[in-house]
Amino acid sequence: MSTLTNKSILILFTTMFMIACSSNKNTMPMADQHDHSKMSEQKTPKKVLSPHTSAMAMIGDAHIHIDYSSPGVRDRIIFGGLLSYDQVWQAGAHMATWIETNKDLKIDGKTLKAGKYGFFVIPSKNQWIVIFNTNWDQHGKDEYDPKDDVLRMEVPVEVSDEITEHLIYNITSSSDNSGSIELAWEKVKI
Repeated sequence: MSTLTNKSILILFTTMFMIACSSNKNTMPMADQHDHSKMSEQKTPKKVLSPHTSAMAMIGDAHIHIDYSSPGVRDRIIFGGLLSYDQVWQAGAHMATWIETNKDLKIDGKTLKAGKYGFFVIPSKNQWIVIFNTNWDQHGKDEYDPKDDVLRMEVPVEVSDEITEHLIYNITSSSDNSGSIELAWEKVKI
């Protein structure tokens, strides 16, 4: 008899629960009552305007790694416009661009010791100053201090009629122990 009573109580409780759920549709959501209209309103991910990227290559036995954010031109005048001439620039967007090498490098007749460096430039119309700085972990050029520079050199500017939409770095080996690092953006290449 107790089994019948337990079954009856269970049936009664289940019936009461189902009645309560059906009379309170707004306060007790059921699995089949969720709103499907919001699913079609899903937002497309926002496009990153300056995606984070890197360039890496071996030149001889030196592994060179450049880490940067790649801003786009987006119909703007970049050099002499968005970026003033004769002002330090972090050679990318957001965080300062950094370069790391596992071996000492000879650059413009000077030695850049193995390590990690902030990579900055000072653009001008005919030549740029390229800077390797010990403070590699900073936002933009907020903490840039020339006393932390370990190597500076002047490089000529190549101007093109074609636009390179996003800032790009290329590391190219030209022989067993030499190569080049190239920066290109807008109509400029160094």
